[in-house]
Amino acid sequence: MPALPEPFLARPIAHRALHDGNVTRAENNLRAIDAAIAGRYGIEIDLQLSQDGVAMVFHDYALDRLTDARGPIAQRDAAALGALRFGTGEVGIPTLSEVLARVDGRAPLLIELKDQDGAMGPKIGALEAATARALDGYGGPVALMSFNPHSVVRLADLCPGIPRGLTTGGWADEDDWPVPAARRAELREIPDYARTGAAFISHQWTDLGRPRVGELKAQGAHILCWTVRSPEAERTARAVADNITFEGYRPA
Repeated sequence: MPALPEPFLARPIAHRALHDGNVTRAENNLRAIDAAIAGRYGIEIDLQLSQDGVAMVFHDYALDRLTDARGPIAQRDAAALGALRFGTGEVGIPTLSEVLARVDGRAPLLIELKDQDGAMGPKIGALEAATARALDGYGGPVALMSFNPHSVVRLADLCPGIPRGLTTGGWADEDDWPVPAARRAELREIPDYARTGAAFISHQWTDLGRPRVGELKAQGAHILCWTVRSPEAERTARAVADNITFEGYRPA
């Protein structure tokens, strides 16, 4: 089980890179990557899969919120996605390979693979394989995580030398969660930590008081958290968490 490198604990991690609310620097895009590097922050990014099997750095399943296109990201190939215009004026959803070349080891890179099953189940594999291909030979500090435990298990097989973790949370019973309520109830208590070979969790900061989080920390798990949006929230989160993922302000 590879340990989480020290840079992931020493530098606050910019959520979806150091974007500015998608005004001039879109989340997960290259201007935001450059800003995070200049600010000496860590960088968190998200991955989705293109139609032709390329790991793309983008959070949403649909293109509508951030670009001038409509519909699922999975229905366009990497070349087409690389030509889309963002509301910020930026052009192109970057591939993971492009982001790795841009970062080039200058910042710790925390990579979240978005669930491709639809219910945090076992119908995964293509995004994990695309991620492994892109990371082959990369020498900078990097760690992988997902809400889907099946994804993390697959990453253990594909990238055994890269630290991995689980993205976790309180899974509140809200209607807008696409994950079925029964599956949310299973995931809430983080039952898969040991079997995934995880070295850390990245947990919802407002749920850090959950006893299971304290139990994992006592067992040696590193605790990261998402998404902190003020200095006051940061002070509260750091009472439990080893580090924060942040947006909307600049931590020291």
